[in-house]
Amino acid sequence: MKRESPVEILNWLRRIHVMTVKEFLQLLRDVVLLIFIAYAFTADIYLAGAGVSLQLREAALVVMDHDKSASSRELLSRFMPPNFRISAEEATHPRHAMDLLDRGDAMAVIDIGPSFEKSLIAGEPATVQIQIDTSNSVLGFLASSYAQQITGKYGLEIALKKLGAAGGSVATGPVILDDHRVWFNPNQNDAWFMSISELLTIITLFSVLLPAAAMVREKERGTIEQLLVAPLSAFQIMFPKVLAMTTVILIGCAISLTVVITGIFHVPIKGSLTLFFAVTALYVFTTAGLGLFISTIARNLAQVGMMTVLVFTPMLFLSGAWTPPEAMPAWMRTVMYASPLHYYIDTGFGILLKGAGIDILWDEILEMALLGSVIFGMGMWRFRKQFE
Repeated sequence: MKRESPVEILNWLRRIHVMTVKEFLQLLRDVVLLIFIAYAFTADIYLAGAGVSLQLREAALVVMDHDKSASSRELLSRFMPPNFRISAEEATHPRHAMDLLDRGDAMAVIDIGPSFEKSLIAGEPATVQIQIDTSNSVLGFLASSYAQQITGKYGLEIALKKLGAAGGSVATGPVILDDHRVWFNPNQNDAWFMSISELLTIITLFSVLLPAAAMVREKERGTIEQLLVAPLSAFQIMFPKVLAMTTVILIGCAISLTVVITGIFHVPIKGSLTLFFAVTALYVFTTAGLGLFISTIARNLAQVGMMTVLVFTPMLFLSGAWTPPEAMPAWMRTVMYASPLHYYIDTGFGILLKGAGIDILWDEILEMALLGSVIFGMGMWRFRKQFE
């Protein structure tokens, strides 16, 4: 095996340095791509944290009260903000109520029968009908759950009163004390989860897109032929692109964490930022193999964009960011382990929100590294093939 001299090693490193500087200069000249990167790491993450909510807030409730009694008014007074907001428009007919639901003017309609109070006084079952728009299944489920809790608690209080419990208070009977604690996000603030989730997603998107775009740009501008006749190996052409794009992504990640996530949403970073950036660098570098693979197939930037979406979408849906793994079919949970984003999301949330260290996350990091090595090796192999 030939042993390289210090001069050869120095020349090899100089070529890597020159090619890396070249990639930064090319990126700085691409104003549109720079604007897109700046938007993604700032405004997009802010919009995801501030504009997306998974909680029920001010759901429009339309009343159809046929009883108009003290009992019906007492029940309706329980449907209050922040979960519900009783609409000023009252439904006069079932068809009218359905029209309001169909038009989206109401999320729920509560229909109280004409003998509601009379049935309560007589100790007979009193029914209340609630119709809920579940076009958004998450909010519809929450509205249904809250409505059941409100009506159930009111019915229990009436029953206790009739049995002679003092003041009709639930606390006067035997109860189970639910003393629970919410960990990692005690205020259950959606912005904490959504902003970090969007950051990890954006990092994944650019890990695939930027290396592929950098390589295909050479094809579009005709400079790929110059690289082919230059005294450069395939690795010396590919590695600086990945290194430069990884650096850009890490800078964007640092800006997002400083300006948006901690600066605007005040998310407390519990773990080591050094560990997070190290894991992110490893993840970006290995996931870039997908971008290299795409660059060997695509002929222009438009094709790069379409193929990135084709690769990125399954990774996102199989990551567990939007759908908990427990809610997936068994076969999909198995396929999920082939998504590097799945391991990165577990690791990212573990470090940033839970304060977990490498002693806890080592298995996730190892699995991500092994899977990433396979992906990077595949991309490198395909990249070398086009130079043969």
